[in-house]
Formats: sequence, C-alpha cells, structure tokens
Amino acid sequence: MVRSRGHAALGTSLAGRPYVSLVATACEMDASPLLLLSDLAQHTKNLAAGPSVSLLFEDVAGHPDPLAGPRLTLLGRAERRDDPRALARFTARHPSAASYAGFADFHLYRVEIERGHLVAGFGRINWVEAAELRFSADARPLADAEPEILEHMNRDHAEAIELYANRLIGRQGAGWRMTGIDPEGIDLRRSMEAGGETARLDFEAPVLTPAAARLALAGLAQQARVIPGI
Repeated sequence: MVRSRGHAALGTSLAGRPYVSLVATACEMDASPLLLLSDLAQHTKNLAAGPSVSLLFEDVAGHPDPLAGPRLTLLGRAERRDDPRALARFTARHPSAASYAGFADFHLYRVEIERGHLVAGFGRINWVEAAELRFSADARPLADAEPEILEHMNRDHAEAIELYANRLIGRQGAGWRMTGIDPEGIDLRRSMEAGGETARLDFEAPVLTPAAARLALAGLAQQARVIPGI
C-alpha cells in the first residue's frame, strides 16, 4: 500500500496537539516514504520542533464501506535528506513537483519507519514492526541502474509498458510510462495530457539487479501478450 499510494495524511505535533495535513509521497528502494516539503508549510515548522510523524495510507476509494477498507498508519521520524537520486524518484512520481523541487525553501524528507498499524478489513487489525515494513535486501545495483532502465523502457518498449497497464493491471488508455522500479515492482503513470493516472505492478519475486529486472520485465511483457486485449 505504501508503494502504490501517491498521497497520505501526515500527522505532526503543533504545540502538543495533533496536526494533520495532506502530502504527496514517493518511496525509497526499501519502501521508506519520501516527502518534498516547503519550509513555509505548517507541518514543516512542526517538524523543526520534533521529527516524530505518522502517515496514513488508504485504499478505500469506491469501497461500499470505507471503514472496512484497507489502510495503514506508519509511525516514524522524518529526517531531511540531500539525496539527488531520491529526489529524482519523487519528481518522477510527481512530475509537477519538478517545477519547484529546486527552490531554496523546498527540501526532501525521508521517513524512518518505526512501526505500522494495519487495518486490512473487518477484524483484520495488526501492529506491524519496522523490519516487516522495510525491504531489507541490498538493492543498490538496481538503484544505480534505475535511470538507465527507465530511459530504455520508455524509449524502446512503450508498447510493453502499455500492455502492463492495460492487460496486467486492467487500466484503460494510452500514454503510460514507467516512472520507477524497485525490488518489489514498477510504478506507471499516464501522461498529464491523458490525466496523470498512476498504477502499480508488483513482481512475483524480488528483483535486486539490472539483469534480474530485465528478465522480470520481459516475463511480464510475455505474460501480457497472451492475455486477450481489453
């Protein structure tokens, strides 16, 4: 859910009281949330007094009973990061952010996950520890190759990306691009002209290297081609 959602409710503390705001999110390779925040925003001022945060991710749109739908509250600490690669992941997820990401009063924050509270449906409520919420295997080779993989896929395999969206995820329309790849799957987005819709496609098994990513992406394309067109 953390990887698939692009926005979350951010809880910070304002003079000892809960303060909740809506923020755009992306993810690090290990699934740690990334936030791009303005120094002028109240939630950023709150973080200056204390880095403890909560983030609520939910997937209840269209659910007949939203309170029975899945949601996850993460508890953690938001720490400012000067990391061009992580910032590139954020702006790929949220292209409109590229226009202000370089402003002096905007900074990237990484949320160090401490614990999570998962409501997966009626009676399915559990606390989840940090080790189970982060992807712990070494994915540095994949992280280093991510820009090249995205460029190659978007330039040379646009048809395959569209098949991923249309046939494997069931999303309609053209103009889909890959905006991210991590050990657990890929992030897709339609062009802003087509509405800017986002989607997530998970791998069947973790992918840690460029070679493994190549095999996984080719396998997904092959799988998509045998599914009848929508």
